[in-house]
Amino acid sequence: MLNKSYASAAILSLLIPVSSFAADTDRVDATDTLPDAKAGECYSKVIVPAVFEVVTEEVMVKPETSTVEIIPAVYDVQEKEVLVKEASTKLVAVPAAYRAVTEEVETAPARTEWVTNLGRRGIPASPALLAAAKTNGVDLDSAQPEQCFTEHYLPAKFVTTEKEVLVKEEAEEINIAAAQFEQAEETVMIKASAKSKVLIQAEYEVIEEQVMIEPAKAVWKKGTGPITRIDNSTGDIMCLVQIPAKYKTIKKTVLKSPSAVEEVEIPAESEVVPVSRLVSDSAADRIKLPAQFDTVEVTTKESDAAFVWRSADVAGDGTATGNTICLKAIPAKFTSVKKQVVDVPASIKEEAVPAVYKTVKIQTVSSDAEERRTVIPAVFDTLETRVKKSRERLEWQRVLCETNMTRDTNKQIQQVLKDSGYYNGPIDGSIGRGTLTSVESYQKDNDLPTGGLTIQMLEKMGIM
Repeated sequence: MLNKSYASAAILSLLIPVSSFAADTDRVDATDTLPDAKAGECYSKVIVPAVFEVVTEEVMVKPETSTVEIIPAVYDVQEKEVLVKEASTKLVAVPAAYRAVTEEVETAPARTEWVTNLGRRGIPASPALLAAAKTNGVDLDSAQPEQCFTEHYLPAKFVTTEKEVLVKEEAEEINIAAAQFEQAEETVMIKASAKSKVLIQAEYEVIEEQVMIEPAKAVWKKGTGPITRIDNSTGDIMCLVQIPAKYKTIKKTVLKSPSAVEEVEIPAESEVVPVSRLVSDSAADRIKLPAQFDTVEVTTKESDAAFVWRSADVAGDGTATGNTICLKAIPAKFTSVKKQVVDVPASIKEEAVPAVYKTVKIQTVSSDAEERRTVIPAVFDTLETRVKKSRERLEWQRVLCETNMTRDTNKQIQQVLKDSGYYNGPIDGSIGRGTLTSVESYQKDNDLPTGGLTIQMLEKMGIM
């Protein structure tokens, strides 16, 4: 038999959602352990309302205040001449006078430029072409204006000679003589004698036996019947139910005679097989083969191809490639510019500006402003307030459910609710939504726990 408090905690952990305990932060939860009940009793989680009392106190509804009256100041008016702009000196600019002159200005200086030829179709030589000429013997820095250089191609030179070349290396030739055998017969034992063990199977018989598979016990079970659910924390019904022991007829197989092992002798087995015996091993005969040579013509390079540059008026070897560079002299350029030069420079002259005055009215204080204060007393009122003496509680209370509810009890509940003005349905003993709504209103108006048909409510109604 399980411990009752342990069983209660286990059932609670399965039936009560965790979120229901956090539904109201001001509510005391006293449902951690199920009550000490008798078999056949049912309990439901109900909300026991908070207890309040009325307290009378005098409250200040309007504090003491004061009113302030301001008496303005008195002023005298006088006229006075005021300087609004002081005398100053004004500076006037006299512009400069200019005259026109003509001057020759150099717009492009004289220079030299490397071109592809000195004719009208000559274009500037590329940096790559100038770099090739400099690499192949042209001193670009010491060249004279109107001097030209041309590029020539000198092909590579080759020479042909004879050379002896190895066409087949020295090697060995090996001749193999196979091994010699003679045929014979030999008796071979292919399986040795042994001892074998033979298993004699055990014998069994089947018998029947009564076995208790579950002892008698009292357990808490979720009850059924009318449930009033105020929120997720109320309305669960638990009943303590007596459950008898359970038995089961089983068939058992029992040993009638045990298994045994007998030992048996197994004779050896032989076989005649043909065999080959070695008469002489295989042998190898080595023969040397000489190397072979051949004579071939070999062409080798005597000098690489080259590009050379020389002055256009100097003869030499090679074929002209068509690349030419010439140092061309380009004269300076001038243009006539008309410009204005200062004949008389600009100057500044001074002019006197007189001061400016204005007549204004000035107010002077003859008597200062004053304030007058009047005190208004505070106003009080008597108020009645409800003070909470104990917080709302969530606890288990004994209720009616399917196991302990009768139609006659249901009719008495409906009749009391109807007589009290909470219910206007039929007196039929059927607890439906209309009856449960009336029960909840009756419980709230009478400060009774809500969440089920509690025994406390039945006592209040005079039914129990």
